[in-house]
Amino acid sequence: MSKSPADDVVSIYRDHADAFVRLRGTGLIERAWLDAFLALLPGERPRVLDIGCGFGVPIAQYLIERGCRVTGVDTSVPLLNRAKAAFPGHQWVAGDMRKMPVAGPFDGLIAWHSFFHLSPEDQRGMFGEFGRLAAPGAVLMFTSGMGFGEAIGEFEGRPLYHGSLEGDEYRELLGGNEFEVVRHVVEDAGCGGATVWLARQGSEKAGVRKER
Repeated sequence: MSKSPADDVVSIYRDHADAFVRLRGTGLIERAWLDAFLALLPGERPRVLDIGCGFGVPIAQYLIERGCRVTGVDTSVPLLNRAKAAFPGHQWVAGDMRKMPVAGPFDGLIAWHSFFHLSPEDQRGMFGEFGRLAAPGAVLMFTSGMGFGEAIGEFEGRPLYHGSLEGDEYRELLGGNEFEVVRHVVEDAGCGGATVWLARQGSEKAGVRKER
């Protein structure tokens, strides 16, 4: 049986770590979303799990500068080594998000442009992990596609896989693990066209906003 492009994502980020560092934008177009995430975190010096953290710039860096204690998980050891060198006071763990190598609990979980490299089936299995790793009242933020399906991009001449579920299924999976959607924007023009989900576990929200 031939390998799916989804199976190749891990090796792409290992083999082309230098290219990723060179090409990854640091202008922080994600700032508004990160500020919304931070505003919901409970307490002082919250523990945040950065899933698919890469080399820690700019997402983890922004969170660290604002007082978060970050644990980053990534499959690319070359990228993690850069994060360890830049932010030695935090934890950087080599591992596959599908077999999360950390115990938690965490006050916040973020999977920015990483979770969507999993197949739809693997994404479904992640929501139980999110629930397991979340402290009471924890905040979860991730990016997804616009609807169910798969898409193949390209990075350094290799096919780069992306997968997504339907929005209604994401809501169902979040609800099944006691997360309520706080904000959801499809193709946010102010954030490079990212489709973003922000949710909180056990929150008491009267309503949910969806923007397009």
